[in-house]
Amino acid sequence: MTNIAIISCSLHPQSRSYVLAQQAHTLLQARGVDSTLTDLRDMNIPMCDATDAYDHPDSVAIKEIINEADGILMAFPIYTYDGNAAGKNLMEIAGRAFTDKVVGFMCAAGGQRSFMSAMGFANNLMLDFRVIFVPRYVYAVGSDFGDDREQTMHIASDKIMDRMRELVEETVRIASALKKD
Repeated sequence: MTNIAIISCSLHPQSRSYVLAQQAHTLLQARGVDSTLTDLRDMNIPMCDATDAYDHPDSVAIKEIINEADGILMAFPIYTYDGNAAGKNLMEIAGRAFTDKVVGFMCAAGGQRSFMSAMGFANNLMLDFRVIFVPRYVYAVGSDFGDDREQTMHIASDKIMDRMRELVEETVRIASALKKD
């Protein structure tokens, strides 16, 4: 069975990208796909400093989650036209665990103008670790959410829900096709 790891990289208490990650998890479960949802808010991954950060128990745990996955869906916010620092740190800490994995993105941003901001993350993963990037990534803004920043926050946009379904379907399709038994 194909295993998809979903990693929510936002550290915000009412994270929009976490809502995207939860929705991906729900869609994968509805398809009967083995999936895990990891929330970086629940971990204490140290900032990469090229010393002992790699051996921290949470660093080891996240690398194992990525190693075991056939595909990874990363949900992260866009700040100042780039993915957040926790997402970048995850790539630094996990590094080679991403090698040859299928990776898709779900991004939450403040406005429409930073749509291409996720490409820096994609380029790093593709060039450094030869990931196969799922080109159907999701980019949502505040108006795409109902009850924004409330406990009941949810995806309110039909367009974003359609893109979520496409992302999940393509991630599973590609990861299943490339799975090494």
